Amino acid sequence: MSGAAAKQPPGAGSAAEPAAENAPAADPVPESPQPLLSVDVTGLVSQFARSFVLIFPVYVLGYLGLSFSWVLIALCGLFWIRRHRGGKSSRLGRALAFLEDEEEAVRLSVSSADLPAWVHFPDTERAEWLNKTVKQMWPFICQFIEKLFRETIEPAVRGANNHLSTFSFTKIDIGHQPLRINGVKVYTENVDKRQIILDLQISFVGNCEIDLEIKRYFCRAGVKSIQIHGTMRVILEPLIGDMPLIGALSLFFLRKPLLEINWTGLTNLLDVPGLNGLSDTIILDIISNYLVLPNRITVPLVSEVQIAQLRFPIPKGVLRIHFIEAQDLEGKDTYLKGIVKGKSDPYGILRVGNQIFQSKVIKENLNPKWNEVYEALVYEHPGQELEIELFDEDPDKDDFLGSLMIDLIEVEKERLLDEWFTLDEVSKGKLHLKLEWLTLMPTADNLDKVLTSIRADKDQANDGLSSALLILYLDSARNLPSGKKMNSNPNPLVLLSVGHKAQESKIRYKTNEPVWEENFTFFVHNPKRQDLEVEVRDEQHQCSLGNFKLPLSQLLESEDLTMHQRFQLSNSGPNSTINMKIALRVLSLEKPTRSPDHQHSAQVKRPSVSKDARKSSFKPQVPVSPTSDPNKPAPASPVTDSDKKTDAADKSQPANASPQWPTDLSRSSSSLQASNFSCSPSHLSAKEPTPSIASDISLPIATQELRQRLRQLENGTTLGQSPLGQIQLTIRHSSQRNKLIVVVHSCRNLIAFSEEGSDPYVRMYLLPDKRRSGRRKTHVSKKTLNPVFDQMFDFSVSLPEVQRRTLDVAVKNSGGFLSKDKGLLGKLLIPLASEELAKGWTQWYDLTEDGTRPQGAS
Repeated sequence: MSGAAAKQPPGAGSAAEPAAENAPAADPVPESPQPLLSVDVTGLVSQFARSFVLIFPVYVLGYLGLSFSWVLIALCGLFWIRRHRGGKSSRLGRALAFLEDEEEAVRLSVSSADLPAWVHFPDTERAEWLNKTVKQMWPFICQFIEKLFRETIEPAVRGANNHLSTFSFTKIDIGHQPLRINGVKVYTENVDKRQIILDLQISFVGNCEIDLEIKRYFCRAGVKSIQIHGTMRVILEPLIGDMPLIGALSLFFLRKPLLEINWTGLTNLLDVPGLNGLSDTIILDIISNYLVLPNRITVPLVSEVQIAQLRFPIPKGVLRIHFIEAQDLEGKDTYLKGIVKGKSDPYGILRVGNQIFQSKVIKENLNPKWNEVYEALVYEHPGQELEIELFDEDPDKDDFLGSLMIDLIEVEKERLLDEWFTLDEVSKGKLHLKLEWLTLMPTADNLDKVLTSIRADKDQANDGLSSALLILYLDSARNLPSGKKMNSNPNPLVLLSVGHKAQESKIRYKTNEPVWEENFTFFVHNPKRQDLEVEVRDEQHQCSLGNFKLPLSQLLESEDLTMHQRFQLSNSGPNSTINMKIALRVLSLEKPTRSPDHQHSAQVKRPSVSKDARKSSFKPQVPVSPTSDPNKPAPASPVTDSDKKTDAADKSQPANASPQWPTDLSRSSSSLQASNFSCSPSHLSAKEPTPSIASDISLPIATQELRQRLRQLENGTTLGQSPLGQIQLTIRHSSQRNKLIVVVHSCRNLIAFSEEGSDPYVRMYLLPDKRRSGRRKTHVSKKTLNPVFDQMFDFSVSLPEVQRRTLDVAVKNSGGFLSKDKGLLGKLLIPLASEELAKGWTQWYDLTEDGTRPQGAS
């Protein structure tokens, strides 16, 4: 009985003992005798028989002296019989399961990456009828593609570079395998009534043969096969009341498609001058990005008058991204061969269509704070997302730290999101973002309010958060002069600039009446005092063919903030004009029209694309509700830590946060030229961060602190004309060296950052270039308000180019290691558009809080 009591569960004994005391004594129950040993005779005989059957043939072979190969033959035969029987039963089981549940059987037998989109998403439909139609039309589609290559692409490549003047296609065969459409999605919500939007999941695997030749360099190359997989958007607009009911057809990819090309003779092709800076990866990136929004292929179906609006596309909105901070990231750096876990050097890559932004790298930190701001154009938000990936910077290959995908439709509904998002594809990590959806307003009613909200009404800087968007359609020019040589047609291109931001058109060869038909966009800080500068140049002779300047304040007085006319060129021929359509749109952050107690329940965050199938499939849709950290207050502006602001501002490069992209928005694929090779954002240096507009110029946190320090110094007294002190510079351009020479001599009467004085140094940029490689710094002078530097710096830039630049000079206090006494002592912005630049000058300049209105002291 003691053994039985020991087997009671805990607590049972205390309850059972009182019951046993009150219970009457019972007669003892005789226990049945336990057997000493139990033997399974049947199983033992069966095991002995199986062993005997296996061992007896071996004994017989040895007894008769036969070869051991007979045993192997018998075993192979036995295995084949068992496998054959197993295969038959497996096929029978799959057939029965298929009859019971077709969809589940398909999911079990096919990997998720190979499933078409209509299996994953219920709103995506199969389109077998469309595939049958494409198959029937494929021979004629191939004829059209061959005609496009020979009549459009071949002349464009020849005219793009003198080295490619003998370029030609010798064979064009697209193959017999037609393009396949795996699914179709038709949008019915958040769509204009005069358009139809379809998303086609396309897949093309073709054994094509495209051979090309450059006779001048005896170079032959070609393409053996092409694979392309992605989501193509088809927009039918405008819908009209006359046949064919559709005004035009527009095609583009929302995201960069997966593209694989099997080249032949690529090494020979890349040896040709003009192409030797390319590689296989760069070429694929260029082609892929050309297919991605805002680049599009437009096929007009009616007259030009009815589709004029398609040549001037207005973005749906602007997404302002405050890339603030992350928490609890994974530590990827290891030491002693993985024995010791370290931290990470995180940075982020943000994508909206083919606009790519890269943040700065925060060294050795699992809770990094970037405090950077980017602005991205959104042309098509149904189906378009903000994609974010975090990486750990390493010398060889950067490690993945997590990803995030956010639906822009929901951002537009909410207007403002300031939340923590959980990272996908990793075990831990959160990302803090503040997203603002800015609506494009065709009136200037709210402009003063917008300027006040971004503090552009007080400072005089030309960079910072944008208050407006300038959209420009460059049509054509007439009666341009011949340039340096008489009776010779120039190779004109157009340089356009607003403040420190500049873009240029494609080159049109051998014509004085060029037609460009290109679109450009500029983010504008303050349209009341900024100008649009346009210059037509001859690329062959590097000379100006004419220019004009348009104050953006004139657009504020125009109807719908739009001007469409021919502008007379100055310093050009008597009848030289350029035809442009220019529109200004004010960026307004509107409030959502919802009740005050409404809380958004829509799925703002979407599942990220899997790393292994990032181009073709999506992860299972598991809703992730973004939660806000109650212990972490959300900052009102991207820069929150005032002690670290100047160091972070100096590292974040700034002037324009817009990436460089090919600007041809509405032309057909004929505009694919070799000049696009320098415009692809995805093959820029991966280690070079995108300029953030959260800089010491654009965000006035450093300026505010400097003004507060001035008020403290004033304290009822009147400061002099130079309260922040002065700096002496020598500036000249050396034509022999083709460099801008800047000599920093000294500073005087600087303000004291602490009781011991200041530790000043001078930092310079040649705007708009604010990359780390373009920064120049003097040494640090310890504990002095009148430092002497006498250091010379140079910038490699030509004289015509430097006259469009601005020298950004900042005097800063260094402080010691881990010191909080780091900050701005004064700034200076010097426009270099001076005819005396070749001679040079030496001058004292007054330092100001934001660098504007520099005054020459002597």
